[in-house]
Amino acid sequence: MSTFRKISAAPLGALAALALAAPGAASACACGCGVFDVATSSLFPSGAHTTLFAQGGYIDQTRNWSGTSSAPAADNDDLHIRSSFYTAGVQTMFDRRWGLTVALPYTQRHVSAVDEDSGEIVRIDHGGIGDARVLATYTGFSPDLSSGLNFGVKLPTGDWNHAGLERDTQIGTGTTDLLFGGFHRFGIDKDGRWSGFAQADLDLPTRQRRGYRPGAELNGVLGAYPQGWQLAPGVALTPVLEALLSVRRHDAGAEANTADTGYERVLAAAGLDLRVRRMHFYADVEAPLYQRMRGNQLVAPWQMRFTASVDL
Repeated sequence: MSTFRKISAAPLGALAALALAAPGAASACACGCGVFDVATSSLFPSGAHTTLFAQGGYIDQTRNWSGTSSAPAADNDDLHIRSSFYTAGVQTMFDRRWGLTVALPYTQRHVSAVDEDSGEIVRIDHGGIGDARVLATYTGFSPDLSSGLNFGVKLPTGDWNHAGLERDTQIGTGTTDLLFGGFHRFGIDKDGRWSGFAQADLDLPTRQRRGYRPGAELNGVLGAYPQGWQLAPGVALTPVLEALLSVRRHDAGAEANTADTGYERVLAAAGLDLRVRRMHFYADVEAPLYQRMRGNQLVAPWQMRFTASVDL
């Protein structure tokens, strides 16, 4: 998939591009950034209080992939896409049923690709604010807040027309998306030694913008964790195992690279969850178990994320 558009073509009007036709991500990305939007269990509501959180993610896409296997690098004008994600947010539970979450991301991205006109390798480094997310949460299904629903919007606050980049590698999508999701926590065994959680998030773009409509994207996670270890009073460390699913439809619109967008991915993740009284830290490393890419797309052999939060 070509990351760089022809700058010699139309000026600002030619900047529109990415259009994915499956549940979408908070920031545009050629391959799989939306999975970072799935929360870890540490951010599931647990009571009527306010939580401040910061999240980070890293993905380094260097391998060309087509269908379910690797493909020659020469088949893809994209050579390298490296992204670092940073998100600051606040989650407020007004009572034991209703809450609100606001998250604002920042992305730093490096892109290397072959220019379609000159055949030369062009490199772009770009950083900026991404697309903000505003979500309402309802947890009134049970007294322990073990299940909940999320619904809200992704706002076009991110940069989506940076010179030289295709729309699927822009930091923002330029569109307003509807967000829907849900989560559930549960016990796995009768003795309470193992617990689990599940979450799914759906991102539905509402319309095209300048000839580009990002595809809808569905991201989900199924996790399990043991009781963990009590290191000190108020300090606990817990290992976490996760399976992540990410499905994204191809882009649509005159400025979209429809042939080389859309995928299905399954990843496995191993992480550690550290709770220090009112503070919570989580980090994991994720690796693909299965991926099927439409056309030619760059993928990463691994990716990682980190979350830190504090209950006020």
